[in-house]
Formats: sequence, C-alpha cells, structure tokens
Amino acid sequence: MYRITNLTTLSCLILFQTWLLKADKPNILFIFTDDHAYQAISAYGSNRNQTPNIDRIAETGMLFDRAFVTNSICAPSRAVILTGKHSHINGQLTNGQRFDGSQQTFPKLLRKAGYTTAVIGKWHLGSTPTGFDYYDVLKGQGPYYNPPMITADDNGNPVNKPHTGYTTDIITEKTLAWLKNDRDEKKPFMLMYQHKAPHRNWQPSPD
Repeated sequence: MYRITNLTTLSCLILFQTWLLKADKPNILFIFTDDHAYQAISAYGSNRNQTPNIDRIAETGMLFDRAFVTNSICAPSRAVILTGKHSHINGQLTNGQRFDGSQQTFPKLLRKAGYTTAVIGKWHLGSTPTGFDYYDVLKGQGPYYNPPMITADDNGNPVNKPHTGYTTDIITEKTLAWLKNDRDEKKPFMLMYQHKAPHRNWQPSPD
C-alpha cells in the first residue's frame, strides 16, 4: 500500500507539473471553511439553511458528490491538501504535531511555475507557512474576536500582530486587500482563503 500511495502521488505531481507548463495559467482561489459539513450547504440539498453564495460557486464551477476524506481532523486534513499525501506519509497524524514544511507542497510547485502564492486565515499547522510569497495566518485555532495573526516582517521573520474585530470579517478584508492591492499583477496567483468559521464554539458577529 505504501508503494501504491507513493506512485499515485508521484503520478498526480507529474500531471500537475505538466499542466503548469501550459502558457495560459488560470488564477486559483482556494476557499476553505472549517468544520463545514455538507449537510449545512443548500447546494447539497440541505433543508437546514440556505447558502446562496456557496450555491452560486457550485453552479458555475464543480460540485463534488463523490469524495473520500483521508483524515478529517483539522491539521492533518490541511497537510493532506498541501502535500497530496496521506497522513502517515506527510507526518501530520494529529493536531498536536508540527507540520514539516520542508516537504513538497502544491504552493511550492505553483511558485516554481511562476505563480504568486498566498495564504490568509486559519493555518493551524504549528510551523511557519512555506511556499508562499505572502502569509497572514491565525495563531493556533484562532478566536472569533480580536485575533492575533502571524505574518512576515520586512526581513521575512514571523511576527505576531493584534487585530480588533470579528475574525471572519478580518480574514475577508485582508484577502480582498491582497487581491486588489498587494499581489503581483504580472503573475497568475494562487490564494488560499481559509476561515475559522464555522468551527465550534460558535460565536456570531456583533452585527
């Protein structure tokens, strides 16, 4: 099984790199909401609530109705997404471990192919993000209000910065600011836009 997994991962990386060699490179926006069950999304037929904006993305893009979760715990699932490898291979089996950022990830491949890469929002992997031109991430799980966030200073060293406001709004505002003002517009971009919400314990916006 170990060899099969490695061969599968290698095949995916080869196909990914072949795709990246194409001249026309699309921008990539990866939206991640935390602990957001499909039963809470109306595009999947939920009658619990209505999610028109998510439904619009599903209608104009792709809706996955046959998906396999390799490890649904917070940090391990993020490591699987970044590496394309199962948890026992990428080393992130639990939330308590520190992600090994020296290994290959898809943001690193995209940078190598000429993309500007960024991650904004929840990271929850213990280590400093690697493979990104810009990062501004929550410290740990992150609170719902007034979150401290970690970003790089002018020398590239990680620093903690306090923020005032509702975390969902802050992450959204930072994402829009990066898209509109801070990214290199001469390059295609890949942005990971990652929310804490709706992870428990649920706390609403003051509005």
